[in-house]
Amino acid sequence: MGLLTGKVAIVTGAGRGLGAAHARRLAEEGALVVVNDLGRDENGAFTAGHVAASICEAGGQAIAHTEDISSMQGAESLLHSALDAFGRVDILINNAGILRDKSFVKLEENDWDAVLKVNLKSMYAVTRPVFAWMKENGGGVIVNTSSPSGLVGNFGQSNYAASKAGAWGLSNVLAIEGVRFGIRVWTLVPTAVSALTAPLMDAEMQTQLAPEHVAEVLLYMVSELSGTRTGHCLFASGHSVRELKLVSAEGVPGAGLDPDFSAQRLAQAEDRLFRAEPALTVMDFAK
Repeated sequence: MGLLTGKVAIVTGAGRGLGAAHARRLAEEGALVVVNDLGRDENGAFTAGHVAASICEAGGQAIAHTEDISSMQGAESLLHSALDAFGRVDILINNAGILRDKSFVKLEENDWDAVLKVNLKSMYAVTRPVFAWMKENGGGVIVNTSSPSGLVGNFGQSNYAASKAGAWGLSNVLAIEGVRFGIRVWTLVPTAVSALTAPLMDAEMQTQLAPEHVAEVLLYMVSELSGTRTGHCLFASGHSVRELKLVSAEGVPGAGLDPDFSAQRLAQAEDRLFRAEPALTVMDFAK
């Protein structure tokens, strides 16, 4: 008996990289997996088909879904595929995403729209029908994938960062709305080697940042090992796993509470207005 025996999991963007690692790890623990990806390999075959086939060859159960989930019709068909094949949905992993990196002034509207459509709208389009189904059928677990870029920023990624910050915000709301229905919601902030970054890394670093390390954290999040936890944001890589939180400095009383409130007063009280700790950067997460 695996940790997820009999559970049904949907994983978006699972044709390669992190999503494929997620799908395979969940299947290893007994989950029945719907592998979503519309990407194709160099021969024109759907990568989702390859991943689903590899799961079945290893003794698991999986099907491929290759519709465009950034459209409402394609996203709803993902739920229907899961229900038609396996009869239910217990786990949803929103992992699909693309990059269109350019400095902000050079960023064209089509690059902004494409990234927000795939990274954030698809998250809404997929989650809405699944959340509704879980609400009426005993709950489930949803994991939305964010990024260090979305939380602390990264040069040339304004569109990507905006979409990934949106994923965090969406998770926070869904956690609040889902708790009474037994729907647990997490935000995952991964750092892992990808097809794009692998050529820039040596073999040791590729091993340290293998996506399988993140997939093990994901397994903890969606299984009973994490109990009733919801609303948490976890950073995960081969180097560390840690919760990320929004924190507040001590602060300065506002004009309604302090008769001496002024811009000059704020300048004089910066030690209470701002935290002493240095701000994190994307490179801090890579260490």
